[in-house]
Amino acid sequence: MLLKHYLARLLFGDCAFYIKACFVLQHVALSLNSSVLLNKASWKISTLCSRSVTLEKVLGITSAGNRALACDPHSGLVAYPAGCVVHNMDKCHLLCGHMPAVRVWDVAERTQVVELQEHKYGVACVAFSPNSKYIISVGYQHDMIVNVWAWKKNVVVAANKVSSKVTAVSFSDDSSYFVTAGNRHVKFWYLDHTKSSKVNATVPLLGRSGLLGELRNNFFSDVSCGKGRKANSTFCITSSGLLCEFNDKRMLDKWVELRTSMATSLSVSEDLIFCGCADGTVRAFSPTDLHFICTLPHPHSLGTDIATVTEASHLFAYKENVRYPDTVAVSYDTTNRWLSCVYNDHSLFVWDVRDLRKVGKVYSALYHSACVWSVEVYPETRDGEQPRLSPGSFLSCSSDNTLRLWNTDAQNTTLSPNKVIYMDNNTSTLLDTDCTISSNSEKVDPQTSDNRTGIRTMCVSPDGLHLASGDRNGTLRIHDLERMEEILDVQAHDSEILCLEYTKPETGLNLLATASRDRLIHVLDADREYGLLQTLDEHSSSITAVRFAGEILTALMISCGADKSIYFRTAQKTEEGTAFTRTHHIVRKTTLYDMDIDPTRKYAVIGCQDRSIRIFNICNGKQKKVYKGSQGEDGTLIKVQTDPSGLYVATSSSDKNISIFDLYTGECVATMFGHSEIVTGMKFTNDCKHLITVSGDSCIFVWRLCPELTINMRQRLSDLKQNSKPVQKTPPNKQHTLRYKARSSDEKRNTLNSHMKKVRKSVTSLPNFSFDSLILLMLFNMLSLSYQQSNSCEHEGSGPRPRRRWSRRLGSMDLKVKSMLDLRQLESFAMPLFPSKTQDVHKDLPPPRNQDLGSTISLKTIAAWVSFI
Repeated sequence: MLLKHYLARLLFGDCAFYIKACFVLQHVALSLNSSVLLNKASWKISTLCSRSVTLEKVLGITSAGNRALACDPHSGLVAYPAGCVVHNMDKCHLLCGHMPAVRVWDVAERTQVVELQEHKYGVACVAFSPNSKYIISVGYQHDMIVNVWAWKKNVVVAANKVSSKVTAVSFSDDSSYFVTAGNRHVKFWYLDHTKSSKVNATVPLLGRSGLLGELRNNFFSDVSCGKGRKANSTFCITSSGLLCEFNDKRMLDKWVELRTSMATSLSVSEDLIFCGCADGTVRAFSPTDLHFICTLPHPHSLGTDIATVTEASHLFAYKENVRYPDTVAVSYDTTNRWLSCVYNDHSLFVWDVRDLRKVGKVYSALYHSACVWSVEVYPETRDGEQPRLSPGSFLSCSSDNTLRLWNTDAQNTTLSPNKVIYMDNNTSTLLDTDCTISSNSEKVDPQTSDNRTGIRTMCVSPDGLHLASGDRNGTLRIHDLERMEEILDVQAHDSEILCLEYTKPETGLNLLATASRDRLIHVLDADREYGLLQTLDEHSSSITAVRFAGEILTALMISCGADKSIYFRTAQKTEEGTAFTRTHHIVRKTTLYDMDIDPTRKYAVIGCQDRSIRIFNICNGKQKKVYKGSQGEDGTLIKVQTDPSGLYVATSSSDKNISIFDLYTGECVATMFGHSEIVTGMKFTNDCKHLITVSGDSCIFVWRLCPELTINMRQRLSDLKQNSKPVQKTPPNKQHTLRYKARSSDEKRNTLNSHMKKVRKSVTSLPNFSFDSLILLMLFNMLSLSYQQSNSCEHEGSGPRPRRRWSRRLGSMDLKVKSMLDLRQLESFAMPLFPSKTQDVHKDLPPPRNQDLGSTISLKTIAAWVSFI
């Protein structure tokens, strides 16, 4: 009978049990000495643990130079970092940094091949040797280590120290030496002695400095070894704007001026040399004699409305008094003859340079260039209302002083925003100065900068007409989303605005609340041109969140702040309009960083400094539940966000990780990481398929939720719409068990035996016999054998009974679903096996009751399998 329980757990999609079944099959493979089966089982175990949420789309680029931009010479795909993620990779590429370590990934299998952890402070640059035998890694200036790594053997064969800051490394064409470049530093490192070395221990790496002559005090920002006829030469570029050539004796042979204020990057092929310079300039030279050939077109100018750039000719039109972003990285694809350029406004352009007299644009993308503070999903419109934005739209705001409109529609293949709203004419905020810092390795802390600019928070009105935004100087702006025009600009606070919130339509009010670091909350009437109704000053420190709840005639306002206080207020009608009066005041021993209201408008979910999630009853102000909101042991919770159905809550922590919890049980259902800075904002999409996160690394990640979470949320949303009363009055303290109509032993045995024959025949006859099918067939065979052995001993009942014996024996372990297999894979082999049974299944199931609707069980999926249990 235990096997029947195991089979039920597998069919219901218990991912944890599925992993255990993979371990069983792994032991079977070991006993049979089957390497193929063993590899399949091991791969399945490693991938199932991260199946619940997958990173689907990356909107951002954090490439700070040529060391963070690569092009596959065979396929032409470009790889660049976005936070801790490398985007658009092919074959084997490197991911450096985190821990710090050098990691080699097989992109086709999405698995890590090997890693090297020999650096203490960080990895500045890496490079593959042309023969793919070695990897060179150079540490940060304080690390001062250069490692030669035979990565296939996972052995460091040679190493040495370097005293200067190194920003670039390049291998020679024959893999016999490599060159490093940096601050007053050009050095040649030779690998000849390692070929004859028979010692397994690391040997000293032989290095010789380049003879710099007059240019010994320059900062060499990039280096590249020659190709083809110029294989014995080495080309360098200085930050002051010189292109230099070293001969085979390491001597500075010649150089030319680039006629630019700054040069940053270099890309060399047999026929061309491309130099990335300031003001969006890219110049082409001949490698044979350093003869100037041409200058490539500029990218878009800073402050350009990209919605108006509908043709490539708009880019090439001459404009006066405009400023262009600086080029920070260039990479030449010799196969397609395309040049990829990254600029310091975090834009990416791919130019077609097959004909240098007529250069064309192949592709372009534009992203945020500074910390992204907030994200808002455009709300669903009611019946009869015309949406102002297309479905799947969301907006983001950033320290680069822009608001940007994006779209997650699957048919939308572009990665650039559909619209960019610039707050002022100051284009300097659009540039990432860290990308072009040369000799100074210290970054400027934006928090201590005198020029505090950028949009700190925003909120879309429930009717989708207006977008409110608040900046770091306390200015409140209102934009009309239909015309994308600013209709209000007012200095609302003395310090940065930390939170904006519109009242819900159910309250019958149309108010906007603004909360700031100046400890004040302003309540504005959106129906009266955002006139001031009330100012609240109860808080004694920064206000981190303010939210509205309630229904008609019972509008509520809840606010929390760094003073560890929570204020509950109720709206009352006065002669001057609506006013909020305090009803409850709660004080906790920890700072309260963020808050959200569940869709039933009964509970406030608050993220705290002690990494806990606290749930409060809005009506009486009492705490109903508290549980840990982070998987780590360090840091604090930064943001909390409930999904549209109120079943799950997403949290971000100061350790840069994201977690999704069951709101009522506190169980962690998913954990994600990939941002290189703290996550500053999160939103679930209206279709419950995606979670959008934004971060201080200037990147936007779109995560795809697993089908189980999506189905559960949609089921709960459907129940909330059908019932006027809330589905659940209090958060449940226990798991719900599965209930269904019992069947007689004879009927179950006959049905199961007939199904087993069909399963064996159907599964084994599949054209693509998958690993999932193998595990399913193994359990069916075990269950069949168990029934044959226990058939004569089983007690047969005379009639239907309300509770079966096997059901009672499972009393100590309730049959419940914690997670599911990917339904898209289940449909590939499981659902077509019994097409006739799924039509009559729902007749045996009782209608769902109110107390069961909060469970994470998907009733629709369960119904498809329950008939043959």
